[in-house]
Amino acid sequence: MEAPIRTILFLAASALALATPALAQTPGKPPISDLTKVSGGAIAPERAALSLQHVDLAIEVFPDARKLAGTATLTIATSAPQKLLQVDLDKNLPVSAISVDGKPLKPGSWSNPEGRLMITLPRPLKAGASVVVKIVYGGVPHVAVRAPWDDGIVWSRTRDGKPWIATTAEGYGCDLFWPCLDWPQGEPSKVDLHITVPAGLSAPSNGTLVGIDKLADGRTTWNWRARSPNPYSVVLNIAPYKEITQVYHSRFGNSFPMTYWYTGGRDVLAQGLFDEFAPTVDFFEANVGPYPWGDEKLGVVETPHLGMEHQTINAYGNNYEKDSTGFDWLFQHELSHEWFGNQVTVSNWDDYWIHEGYAQYMQPMYGRWREGEARYAVMMHEFRIQIANKAPIVSGRIMTEEQVYEEENGGPGSDIYVKGAWMLHTLRNTIGDKAFWEVTRRLVYGRPDPKPGNFQPRFSSTAEYIKIVNEVTGKDYGWFFDVYLYQAALPELVEQRDGGTLTLSWKAPNGKPFPLPVEVLVGDEVRLVPMTGGTAKLDVGAGTHVVVDPASRILKRSVAIEAYQRRMGRR
Repeated sequence: MEAPIRTILFLAASALALATPALAQTPGKPPISDLTKVSGGAIAPERAALSLQHVDLAIEVFPDARKLAGTATLTIATSAPQKLLQVDLDKNLPVSAISVDGKPLKPGSWSNPEGRLMITLPRPLKAGASVVVKIVYGGVPHVAVRAPWDDGIVWSRTRDGKPWIATTAEGYGCDLFWPCLDWPQGEPSKVDLHITVPAGLSAPSNGTLVGIDKLADGRTTWNWRARSPNPYSVVLNIAPYKEITQVYHSRFGNSFPMTYWYTGGRDVLAQGLFDEFAPTVDFFEANVGPYPWGDEKLGVVETPHLGMEHQTINAYGNNYEKDSTGFDWLFQHELSHEWFGNQVTVSNWDDYWIHEGYAQYMQPMYGRWREGEARYAVMMHEFRIQIANKAPIVSGRIMTEEQVYEEENGGPGSDIYVKGAWMLHTLRNTIGDKAFWEVTRRLVYGRPDPKPGNFQPRFSSTAEYIKIVNEVTGKDYGWFFDVYLYQAALPELVEQRDGGTLTLSWKAPNGKPFPLPVEVLVGDEVRLVPMTGGTAKLDVGAGTHVVVDPASRILKRSVAIEAYQRRMGRR
């Protein structure tokens, strides 16, 4: 998802200002049920047994009426017997017809009181079997209040008054627009998407463009084919888009198209953003590995909201505003998710930091790649002063997306971004660059030697990540992650100077062991202090100038930052 709210709320207004005048809409209407708001979390065994082998989704969008009509043909397999299929779908999109394996069901064979479509099968489904369910539905979709921080459809207009429409669904889930399995492992293996729009409008979406059908009345149907998109990643983007396209030649020997779809009027700015595509991809390929979707495309589309990591068609609404880094952080952040979130996906939202912590950390790492350590240090400091430490990054429980993302509901909130990035910074400085990048490759691809064609999308977890770190380093770093991920408070490094003796001791939350080595600058010499058992004494000499952790390589408690945060909070 987009970067932390505290960092970018002020940018949202400028991004949304592009969409003027807005079409008449009522944010938050029609209301959605509490069940529809839930994405992920604990899944009942009979539902967890389901998997989507194929989705054929035809959607027509009616901008003037602000409605949509869809036909979803789902090929569903099950690992357990089923008498009743449970499919997620917002009740604001009522179902008019259902067929199972080509045979229509009678009215009354299905119901959807609260956003879960219950379909009584004409005959029980055995474990290991599959069924084809065709669902005809439509209605008025929920309008987002402030996309992308909440979800729904955005009805807007371009500068010249043409319809400009987008969807987001990561928080509330895919069921806002189509019948789906609304949890991470509900990811369909294949999707064929057919989007019909009024004359003069385009509909870029996920995967590969199979073709555009021109209808007699001027409407067009855009046909896309994608593999393994996250359920929330299936997306609608509709406007009179212009496009820039170029073939990217990868350092891995393959080639793929890069395309930017944008609204007209600012061609020079659009080209400037597009010029960032190739060097940014090269950074990721050089350090992480091959672009995961090289058999499809790298796509970005301008949207009337800030941004979102929709697979192969990332949403961009940052108003072409580069900050002092010299690159567009929003584009770079969302592109990170093609590796962290789309190629490797968490099976439990409790491990959300794998998506967002890594995507956040790739921004200063890209700054370092471009300009060196000074740029990296400045960017890391900006993240450091945002860390809240109100809740552990990982709870150890099965969580919904909103339980993790919403700080006001007890979740870690934006700490999954900034604290996650600082944890990775500390890890890299502890195990070294070579080991860090191998850990990252194994996380993303499931192997240390990824090449185009030798990997598939995968699911991972915090437990697997710790296992990978231990395997690559040959050491047990469970204590490291126990403190940084499973505790809310930061470890504190206590310093005591007695003449020529410096005593250092770690004070970790809940008395946890924390033997993290520390660099100490003694005069002109940098010493690496082992901190065995969490404490160390070193002879520094009387009157010698000493700086502990001089390069700020470690995430630890800072009284100065806490005071700054309190002062800013009062303001």
